[in-house]
Amino acid sequence: MIRFIEFFKGRLAFKLFAIVSIPLFLGLVAWTAFTILYSSQYINAAALAIGADPAHASEDLASFTRNTIAFAAAILLLTSGAIILMILKVVNRPVNALMRATRRFERGNYLAGADVSQNDELGRLAVAVGRMGREIYAKQRELNRQRDEYQQLFETVPCIITVQDRRFRLIGYNREFARQFDPKSGDYCYHAYKGRSSKCPDCPVARTFEDGRTHHSEEMGVDKDGTVRHWLVRTAPLTDDAGNVVAAMEMSLDISGIRRLQRQLEQTEKIYFAIFNNIPNAVFVLDRNTLEITDCNDAAHKIYGYDKNELVGSNFLNLFCDDEKERIKGLLTSVPIINRVRQIAKDGRRLFADIRISPGKFPGGDVLLVTASDITARLAAEQQLIHAGKMATLGEMATGVAHELNQPLTVIKSASSFIVRKIDKAGQENTAPDMAILADMAGEIDTHVDRATRIINHMREFGRKPDMALSPVDLNHIMTRSYEFFRRQLELRNISVEWNLKDNLPPILGDAGRLEQVFINLLINARDAIDENWATALPEEKPSRIIYLSTKLENGRVIAQVADTGKGIEPLVMDRLFEPFFTTKKVGEGTGLGLSITYGIVTDCGGEIKAANSPQGGAVFTLSFPAQKAIDS
Repeated sequence: MIRFIEFFKGRLAFKLFAIVSIPLFLGLVAWTAFTILYSSQYINAAALAIGADPAHASEDLASFTRNTIAFAAAILLLTSGAIILMILKVVNRPVNALMRATRRFERGNYLAGADVSQNDELGRLAVAVGRMGREIYAKQRELNRQRDEYQQLFETVPCIITVQDRRFRLIGYNREFARQFDPKSGDYCYHAYKGRSSKCPDCPVARTFEDGRTHHSEEMGVDKDGTVRHWLVRTAPLTDDAGNVVAAMEMSLDISGIRRLQRQLEQTEKIYFAIFNNIPNAVFVLDRNTLEITDCNDAAHKIYGYDKNELVGSNFLNLFCDDEKERIKGLLTSVPIINRVRQIAKDGRRLFADIRISPGKFPGGDVLLVTASDITARLAAEQQLIHAGKMATLGEMATGVAHELNQPLTVIKSASSFIVRKIDKAGQENTAPDMAILADMAGEIDTHVDRATRIINHMREFGRKPDMALSPVDLNHIMTRSYEFFRRQLELRNISVEWNLKDNLPPILGDAGRLEQVFINLLINARDAIDENWATALPEEKPSRIIYLSTKLENGRVIAQVADTGKGIEPLVMDRLFEPFFTTKKVGEGTGLGLSITYGIVTDCGGEIKAANSPQGGAVFTLSFPAQKAIDS
């Protein structure tokens, strides 16, 4: 800029001087010559006219010429001085002001313009210089802002950034790199990162220098405090104006936390798969919409006999009996537990299972986590236990059953003897027997045969080992049958029964044979409690010998109660009452299985049983079952 102004200054000064001085100088020369020529001719002519000596006239002319030249020279000097003064004021001063302004530009002071107030070329040049300074200042300020912003980003970005030359020497790095590695001046990348003495074998920066492209990799190293770190590395080339790669930028994102979580996840997955595959119950992962098996554990093969590849991709309902599939399909998406369902193994073997369902979310969508517990062996053991309880009950009732059968047998014996005598008498008298009497006797025999048959059938039905099959049953009918089966036992001991059964009870879902065993067990316990209380009471304080049987409907549940007038249940044994083999009876008088079996049967039928003491004395057993209407709804 200064050179341009100096050049402009010289050109303008010379131009002004030439415009003013040269015409003036040429005019003076011409005027002097004309004056001398004209004066010489005029003087010579005058001298001849007056007869004067021309030599004197020539001397005068020479003197005049010298004076004229001196005058012209003086005028030229004065004119030149005026011109120089004008140049100093009009040209040199504003030009110097422009030069001072450009020097301030060089020092960065772009707002200090040139103090030139002339309305000419120099004035317009000064205005342009001032405007240019302001524009340069605005652009420089924007560049400084962007530089500071980029520098701040470079320093505060959470990832590691380095700039390396072709020798992998660090020529720049951000604050995060300095914090983690504390590099030395002139340090090399491979030494600062990993403590190596040469570059890494597969260096992305080296590949960037080779082909001028970006590259990425994953690296591992140790920072200054000895912590093992993992980085995701990406490189980018830095080029000069000619497009040559002169440096490379390397950006490293610390993923040590992610790798640590991945290792923990791998360990968790190993533990999960160990549990998943070694748990003794079969575990299935089902598609919630189609019930297709998407995964299963090793226990499924052991229980059902199918290989895993046979189960995965098949429908879970294929493991159930055909008549159960629709019911199970509805239950799988509506209840958390399905107890005692029948299933079919690969070899056609029937098994029973308790199924627990938990909805969940997998990456592929909504699933059902189904755990199936094989309870076939347990049910077989329960069957044996229940059957043993029944045999014990039949043994308890042996005396009453014998008496119950003895009555019809006695009637049959008497009637048949009467018929034989009537026939013999008619034969001896050679007369026809009275057919009306024989018919009455035969009818009596038939009636008591039916009675004995019912007793035997009831005992046989009670003593058999049926499968657990839930169906709608009338609880009033079950209690009545149980009492009829056990009635003789109570009558022999002078124990009366008071009934309070609610009419028109809704049915419950249960097994009739097993529920009958429940009430017989409760009647046996009530009988024994009454006998024990009677035996220990004083003669004048003998208690009543009554058993109370009642039913009712309450809050959608069918309630049945069996109460007695015994001593009641001691508080210390209340919590252990339903434990297997626990009994308060003397050795040889009880097995401790009655209430345990009772509890299991009631629970299997979806009911509850509780024991308490009545305020009037004696124990009260309360059984509660959901009504069938409530179940259906």
